[in-house]
Amino acid sequence: MHEDMDIQDDPIDPEEEDFAALFEQYDTEHKATPRVGDRIQGNIIAIGMDTVFVNVGSKIDGHVDREELRDDDDHFPYKVGDVLELYVVKANEHEIKLSKAISGDGTIHQIREAFERAIPIEGKVKALCKGGFQVEVFKKRAFCPLKEIDLKYIENPESYVGNSHRFIVIQFEGNGRNIVLSRRRILNAELEKVKETFFNKLSIDSIVKGRVTRTTPFGAFVELCPGIEGLIHISEMSWSQIQNPKELLSEGDLVSVKVLAIENRKPAKINLSLKQVEEDPWKTGILAFQPRSVVQGKVTRLVKFGAFVEIAPGIEGLVHISEMSYIKRVIKPENIVSVGDIVDVMVMDIDLNKRRISLSIREAEGDPWANVLEQFSPGQSVQGSILKKDNHGYVISLSSGISAFMPRSKINLSNQKSDIEKLKIDEKITVTIESIKPEEKRIIAVPSILSDDKEWQNFLTKDKKEKPLGSLADQLKNFRL
Repeated sequence: MHEDMDIQDDPIDPEEEDFAALFEQYDTEHKATPRVGDRIQGNIIAIGMDTVFVNVGSKIDGHVDREELRDDDDHFPYKVGDVLELYVVKANEHEIKLSKAISGDGTIHQIREAFERAIPIEGKVKALCKGGFQVEVFKKRAFCPLKEIDLKYIENPESYVGNSHRFIVIQFEGNGRNIVLSRRRILNAELEKVKETFFNKLSIDSIVKGRVTRTTPFGAFVELCPGIEGLIHISEMSWSQIQNPKELLSEGDLVSVKVLAIENRKPAKINLSLKQVEEDPWKTGILAFQPRSVVQGKVTRLVKFGAFVEIAPGIEGLVHISEMSYIKRVIKPENIVSVGDIVDVMVMDIDLNKRRISLSIREAEGDPWANVLEQFSPGQSVQGSILKKDNHGYVISLSSGISAFMPRSKINLSNQKSDIEKLKIDEKITVTIESIKPEEKRIIAVPSILSDDKEWQNFLTKDKKEKPLGSLADQLKNFRL
């Protein structure tokens, strides 16, 4: 019975022991009240209309004005659970007030403490002075150099006067007689956090927005977030061929780009693509074209063996030099087309695997010999112009793309030989078609009546009224009579 009542020998409930230990630990951790100037991290536990409450690890929750947490665009970007990093600006057993910086009616000792502990303090820019700005902090005069007021180049220093900002004390001498401030260092620290957050979220193949900061002959730089830039190489700007990035982009343009590669080095190297935000035209746009179809395109570049023609954005084909003309033999592509010309071409062949398209200008125009028998027939008298003269004979142009050959032997048999030989290149002549071979693209012609109505017609007139005598055969007949 005695042993049953000996409670000292009773085992201790482990759950009660654990609970007691946890309670003691919690009580110890939460009794300590943060001191003014402490930098703390805490989770948002509630968001009110004007106040945000933060768990600061003590019995009393901290609070910060909601207005102070708005970003540059006047948005409130936080939610319950987010972690804030703030400074204690007021602390007692009833209240813990938090802020991004120490402000209000402080003392010289608080300025010294802010200097020693790198705690931001709030100051108001009062006036311009030599080399910078006069700033008031805790009713004390301080100095902020011009280059320390912002990250960017200052074009209008007057715009800062009258505004309040957070500063870091970078120099404290003579018991507060010489106080030097920097806003730039706070902005740099904030920028590094933004860059780190952005960089951690950035991934290959993601589509992001940015602003073009500058263009170069090899591409364009795009600011993805403050302090982080990527490069769009000229080859990744467009599915079409371009010679200069300025053809597409200008400084200040807002663009959506695809992330191709990220190199984790400082500064980070990020490769971007503008064209890959859109679908590859060789996967979709090419379906609109079929062999033997005639389309319109733009000449993009000339090479020794032909010309490249863009028939749709990002889809180029080659017109080989042999496919440029039925009318004449082409030695140089520039004799037929120039860069920028709009031309009709026929799609001859499509190779999807090699991403190649063969085009033809001459087929789009049509073969003039295809209906030659509808235009000309043996025995027909036709007026043409001389294209070429040599020892073998004359080449006579009858119509666009169709020429005839008048052999030297035929000219020698003509009683008009001397007058024919006087004719020059491009002068008119009337010939008679002797034979046509469409399959060989060949027409043989013989001399007929010259159509030049100047010297030859003068020769054929018998009086000043220039009445024609008729043919030479008629004159010989009259002579025999």
